[in-house]
Amino acid sequence: MDLVEIFGIDIPIVGMVHLDSLPGSPQAADGLSPAIDAAVRDAKRLVAGGVDGLMIENYGDSPFYPEDVPKHTVASMTRIASAVGERVDCPLGINVLRNDAEAALSIAAAVDAEYVRINVHTGAVVSDQGIIEGRAYETLRLREQLGVETNILVDVDVKHATPLGRERSLGAQISDLVDRGHADGLILSGPQTGHSVDHEALEKAAAVVGETGLSTPLFVGSGLTPDSVDQLLSVADGAIVGTALKAGGQTTNPVDVDRVEQLMAAVAEHRD
Repeated sequence: MDLVEIFGIDIPIVGMVHLDSLPGSPQAADGLSPAIDAAVRDAKRLVAGGVDGLMIENYGDSPFYPEDVPKHTVASMTRIASAVGERVDCPLGINVLRNDAEAALSIAAAVDAEYVRINVHTGAVVSDQGIIEGRAYETLRLREQLGVETNILVDVDVKHATPLGRERSLGAQISDLVDRGHADGLILSGPQTGHSVDHEALEKAAAVVGETGLSTPLFVGSGLTPDSVDQLLSVADGAIVGTALKAGGQTTNPVDVDRVEQLMAAVAEHRD
């Protein structure tokens, strides 16, 4: 995965577009228009604040389907992603919660998104949705069938979940994801949304990637703030940021342009 080719810069920062509840979800508003308007608003604010990429995620759809969202969710997310793509000029990614890789790749193919995020790509975890199994064997074959070059970003030791079975080392997990699961990029997050990644674990993950000679980029998946930019981005190759860019630091609030600008100013200093 060539970060400069995709984002035009080293150490890219990807801003999260957390979608409001979509039609069919327990807390959805009437119709799809409010969710489209909110997504476009947040995307514009993220781009205006200087992020290098976007990631659209159906965050408001809890409780989440484990692995197979309904067709109307796929249709809604495709329409929203298309609307965002028409209104902002920025690399785009798709994440379909909780772990619908088929839907994410299909949406990405339809809207020319550059990457997808898959929470459980190999192995299995126990989560609040029950047991979720990685389906790398299906995901990679689907990408070939669709004839796209969408990059597959995958979580290492994904948040809100516990690995099923005997605990395996970080190195073994990364080896499975990259060598056997053919992941294009890795994401390491804190234990919950918005929680900081464990710096020691991040260093271990980076060391594993370096020692094996892998060219797979490693992203921080949560907890990046202006105060932690130097510490985290001296190890990671990029970051995905959501909560820290929201008004009041609350995940469900709209994006705050001032917060985006503050973070990106710290990132610019680090890059220099």
